[in-house]
Amino acid sequence: MAKLSLVFCYFIVLVLFFTNKKCQATESCEAVGVYKLKRGNLSLKFTNYGATMLSAVIPDKNGKLADIVLGFDSVKDYKTDNTYFGAIVGRVANRISRAQFTLNGTRYQLINNDGDNMLHGGPRGFSEVIWKVKSHEVNSHITFTYNSLEGEQGFPGDLGVSVTYMFVGENNLVVKMKAKPLEKATPVNLALHTYWNLGGHSSGDIFSHKLQLFGSHVTPVDDRLIPTGKITPVTGTPYDFLQPREIGSKFKELPDGYDINYVLDNPNPEHLKKVAVVSESVSGRKMELWTNKPGVQFYTSNMLGKVTGKDGFVYSNYAGFCLETQGFPDSVNNPNFPSQVVNPGETYNHVMVYRFTAD
Repeated sequence: MAKLSLVFCYFIVLVLFFTNKKCQATESCEAVGVYKLKRGNLSLKFTNYGATMLSAVIPDKNGKLADIVLGFDSVKDYKTDNTYFGAIVGRVANRISRAQFTLNGTRYQLINNDGDNMLHGGPRGFSEVIWKVKSHEVNSHITFTYNSLEGEQGFPGDLGVSVTYMFVGENNLVVKMKAKPLEKATPVNLALHTYWNLGGHSSGDIFSHKLQLFGSHVTPVDDRLIPTGKITPVTGTPYDFLQPREIGSKFKELPDGYDINYVLDNPNPEHLKKVAVVSESVSGRKMELWTNKPGVQFYTSNMLGKVTGKDGFVYSNYAGFCLETQGFPDSVNNPNFPSQVVNPGETYNHVMVYRFTAD
């Protein structure tokens, strides 16, 4: 009987050991939850699945509240979503050509999920994992953390990542993304993939939104949406938003909406730079954005198709816009672009500041 009990105890220890190893490798043992931040009339919800922003409810010029973020009613719908609604994407956001790169003499083959390219960190990037909730205060902030292991989606080295959403003042939301490689150099480029519609998530297209974007150059792409390596001026092209104008005003001059990286003017990683100002005339809502990163992907949800979202509303193409501050796409394969490589002992820092008003 004693021998049987000893065998049983040994079996339980083995089960616990391998379960713990599985949890460490996949984060799958962390519970998925929904978490709220609220200060004044600004209210937001998040989930630790993908460190995702689920909603942002803010007042219009008459004080009427509306959710201005596209998304789903249930967290489970984000697990089968291919739009990246509101998620933190990485380890490297945007595209990596042919899902490969060479770093310090070693060639890394990644997992492709966009033709032969990698998009937003691969089929199981940071948007598809469960993050831990490190701290949460409803009227202040929430911090998510994730440990990305060596070889995850093909990337080198272990990487500790954190994302904090926090209020500053009454109308400002700050997003702080940090990452530290433990033993190997690795590319890092995190981005927040929120789809915005200042008229309200179910108000239709975003053509009448006015945009001013402080980037006088773009990184043009080929037919695979991979940057050619060139940096070209926007003057005289439909990509020129240096002065405010409606997003839809030059759509006819484009093959299919906007999906391009802007090179921000006078970037400085140690200081914040104004990226864009977006306004919507009916609601009077205005959103201003600052960052310390050199680029921003402006995307007008050209490939949304027909997605059934919150309250059963069907989102069609151009139902929202994304302004994803970032490093330049495919920088790992373009030596003339700012490097995204972070070495052990260094810290990746990415800051976004949103200011919401209505008048």
